[in-house]
Amino acid sequence: MRLTGPLRAAAVLLLIGLMWLLANTFFGKEGSASVTSLFGDTKAEPTPSESRPRRYKCGLSAPCPPKHLAFRLVSGAANVIGPKICLEDKILVSSVRNNVGRGLNIALVNGVTGELLATKNFDMWAGDVSDLLKFLRPLHEGTLVFVASFDDAATKMNDESRRLFEELGSSAVKELAFRDSWVFVGAKGIENKSPFEQRMKNSKNSNKYEGWPESLEMDGCIPLRPPLEA
Repeated sequence: MRLTGPLRAAAVLLLIGLMWLLANTFFGKEGSASVTSLFGDTKAEPTPSESRPRRYKCGLSAPCPPKHLAFRLVSGAANVIGPKICLEDKILVSSVRNNVGRGLNIALVNGVTGELLATKNFDMWAGDVSDLLKFLRPLHEGTLVFVASFDDAATKMNDESRRLFEELGSSAVKELAFRDSWVFVGAKGIENKSPFEQRMKNSKNSNKYEGWPESLEMDGCIPLRPPLEA
C-alpha cells in the first residue's frame, strides 16, 4: 500500500522525530546539539579546553624567549603562609616541599644551564648570620640567586650580608627592615642593579595583616648566560 498526500508527509515528519529522539538518547546533550545544528543556524559552544586561557611556565601570562628562564617568586604571607620559588615550571621552594622557614629562603641556580644548585633557609630572627655569609661568599661567577622572605628577613642582617646582596644586584637590601616583604633575583658578577626586585615596607598604617605587610609576587624571564671562556 502506497502512502499519498498528507499521509506521506505525516510519515516523513514522524520518521524525522524518531531519528531525533534516538540521537538524543544515545548521544545526550552533545548529540542533541549536533542534530539541532543540522536543521538550524546554531553555533557550537567552545569546549572547556578551548575557552581556558593558555598556561605558560610558572603561570606567566606569555612565554619567555628562547634561552631565557621563566620564574615566579612569592614572599611569605605574615608568619602563616610560606614563600614559593618557581623556575621553568618546577617548584624549587615551597611549604609543600617542606623546605621553607622563617627569614630568607634562597635558591641558587647555574646561570648557564639553568640547573638547580642548592636551596636553603636562613633564620634572620633567631639564627646566626654567619651561616648566610658562608653560603654567599663562595658563589661562582654567573650563579643566579633567588630570594623570597618569610616573616622577618632583616633583624640579623649585618653590613657584610647587605653588601653581598648589593654585589648581587640588590637596591633594596640596604633599607630592608624588620618584617619587610622582599623578593629578589640577582647574579654573581652582575654589572648593573637587578631589574627583578620588590620590597614592601612593614608599616602599621598600611600593613595588610596585623604586624606584617602584604605578600609580594614577581615573575619574569631571565636570560641564560653564555658559557664562560676558559
